[in-house]
Amino acid sequence: MRISFAGGSMKGILSPPPSKSHTHRAFFISSLACGKSMISNSLLSNDTLSTLKAVESIGAKVSRTGDRILIEGGDLSPPKEIVDVDNSGTTMRIFSGIASMFGEKVTVTGDESIKKRPMKPLLDALSQMGVACSSDGGKPPVEIMGSNKGGRVTIDGGMSSQFITSLLIVSPMLTNDTEIKIEGRMVSEPYINVTVHMMGLFGANVTRENNIFRIKGGTGYKQCDYKVPADFSSAAFFLVAGALGGEVTVNGLQMDDPQGDRVIIDILRDVGASVSVSNDSVTVGKKDLVAKDIDIGGCPDLFPILAVLLSTADGESRLYGAPQLKFKESNRILTTVNMLKAIGADAKATDDGCVIRGKKRLSGGTAENEKDHRIMMAAAVASLVCDGPVIMDDAECCSVSYPEFLEDAGSMGIRYEVL
Repeated sequence: MRISFAGGSMKGILSPPPSKSHTHRAFFISSLACGKSMISNSLLSNDTLSTLKAVESIGAKVSRTGDRILIEGGDLSPPKEIVDVDNSGTTMRIFSGIASMFGEKVTVTGDESIKKRPMKPLLDALSQMGVACSSDGGKPPVEIMGSNKGGRVTIDGGMSSQFITSLLIVSPMLTNDTEIKIEGRMVSEPYINVTVHMMGLFGANVTRENNIFRIKGGTGYKQCDYKVPADFSSAAFFLVAGALGGEVTVNGLQMDDPQGDRVIIDILRDVGASVSVSNDSVTVGKKDLVAKDIDIGGCPDLFPILAVLLSTADGESRLYGAPQLKFKESNRILTTVNMLKAIGADAKATDDGCVIRGKKRLSGGTAENEKDHRIMMAAAVASLVCDGPVIMDDAECCSVSYPEFLEDAGSMGIRYEVL
């Protein structure tokens, strides 16, 4: 679908979609728990539907009533067929860890984008635990044959927090206790905090001492009813839209949730936007913005929309600390920078982010999103500071994380037409 975004004036109130990362974890953990767990306010997007298919493949029973998903777990067995996760990297990585607990070979694959995503650190870690793993040069499709009994494992924390999350989530299901030692920098650490928090809600025993996690084996998980919180990652697009093009109020945000992307509120304040917070509501309004250097190591999903935010800020900004962005749905550093340059911004890619020299206005133009949902949504918001339209193909890729994005964008004041 080819769309032309023509900017506009932002005004309105909306509630962002539920958290994608929380939904994935809730579906997986409840499938491992004995009993029936009700997951309410679930995000039903392409990625999370891939997770539901994956948990059904191992015997979890799933019934749906709107965004309320009842999952009955406990009586699990290896999948009878190859598990295709489509475009969901989170599903691929977490499910690969879960597959290691079975004593039969499990094959996991995905679309062409998934087949470019690295898996080697996770497969190497599983191999340390006695699991036989094979892959296409460290990338999907992967074959995994346990059974994983637990034990001590060391993994590099510098590529993806999803590898660590995968090891954490499967560990209570294993016979022995597990000790996971993280070497190097732990990227995207807030996502690991979310994992540990949710495991605790479902009865797992996880302790942490610096870079070592210890998980009690043989306990499994217990049934838990869980409400998925709103997604700060998705809310960020409209919060930034308020800072660039009017005033936006976003409701339903839990300020005490461990989501790393809640830092967007502090960042907006720091660059000069008008920000007010009242209970679970955040209102952001347009003001002159100033450049800022921002460490995005703990909030890499914010990178594309922060780059848009800073593209018209006064001065030179630097986004840094997230080399793992090269291994997302696209090489998200290059895709973001190329998108910005295509619409007139002054941006330069670095190994772990980018440097942006702010302009008063951008020109607009035809931009490539590489079918990356976060690039697509960031480019749509960028149209608010462009003199001409921003034109993109594959606009439907937003359904990966925010199926209602176009509807919400239109209702809040962004003008667009399908070409």
